[in-house]
Amino acid sequence: MAAATELVSTSPEETEAAGERLGRTLGPGDVVALVGELGAGKTCFIQGLVRGLGVTTRATSPTFVLINQYRGRVPVYHVDAYRTESLAELQDLGLPELFAGDGVTVVEWADKLLPLLPPGTIEVTIAGLGDEPRTITIRRLT
Repeated sequence: MAAATELVSTSPEETEAAGERLGRTLGPGDVVALVGELGAGKTCFIQGLVRGLGVTTRATSPTFVLINQYRGRVPVYHVDAYRTESLAELQDLGLPELFAGDGVTVVEWADKLLPLLPPGTIEVTIAGLGDEPRTITIRRLT
């Protein structure tokens, strides 16, 4: 993904489908960083993404445990940085090790940990709230 890809979603189902399409392309060591306001549809996108990775259980936001792990064609680590206070806290969770591991790591509220994201991270920005259509922008960070 040299340039950004932008699409418009008019429903939660379309947002999930966009995530599923991306999930089918991912493999070991990939990191997906999601950015967007509360209620923009990050978890909805992730539900489709994990389905695209072969996960059969429905993804839920790991707000209180911070990291959920799912079994798919590769391990999937779903991180929610919303309640974290510092980069040190995120490092202590073992994020650098997850990023370098054999699974796919998906991070909600990734704007809180930009300095920790490895080169090649796929950034997904979701804009729009309430009944508005969502603009989903996907780009690879260098």
